[in-house]
Amino acid sequence: MIQIEKVNFNQDGLVPVIAQDSETKDVLMLAYMNKEALQLTLETGYATYYSRSRQQLWKKGETSGHLQKVVASYYDCDQDSILLLVEQSGVACHTGSWSCFTDKKSEKSILNTLYETIIERKNSPIEGSYTNYLFEKGIDKILKKVGEETSEVIIGAKNEGTEELIYEISDLVYHVLVLMVEKGVTLEDIQSALASRKEKVKS
Repeated sequence: MIQIEKVNFNQDGLVPVIAQDSETKDVLMLAYMNKEALQLTLETGYATYYSRSRQQLWKKGETSGHLQKVVASYYDCDQDSILLLVEQSGVACHTGSWSCFTDKKSEKSILNTLYETIIERKNSPIEGSYTNYLFEKGIDKILKKVGEETSEVIIGAKNEGTEELIYEISDLVYHVLVLMVEKGVTLEDIQSALASRKEKVKS
């Protein structure tokens, strides 16, 4: 773990920071931290950077939901640059790419991206948004749509081919994600629950 007093900040009081995905080892982004940002990162366990253009702190994913949970942190041999190993929620780049160093849209981030977009719609409503319409109508409307889409999946499965089934499953997944956001259930909650069932699947 990094010790702040050992970090060699530059003449502007900043240190460059590379964020790397702890699972895929993809290099996600390069940003900067001042002492306060580094302190917050170490204290909270989530990456906070310093914007040189806005001259203010910014917590990664604070508005988009694409948070970076810090798994480990290191400085280099000169202690003037930092490497963060992170668990990336959604995409790392503001362009929508998985990494700032590639235009690859990671398949593993599709659900995360959709989930975080739904959160963003709830927190920052857009006029005419169907997602906002569901939140405005409340839990009963959302549950009704989940029920309707479940029925559509069953009907689609009874028909020939898979095109209709894929379409209906996608609709169901979307509405289930809306329900999760409404009830405060995260993708991590579901992943943990599924992981606990791993042995049951093997048996």
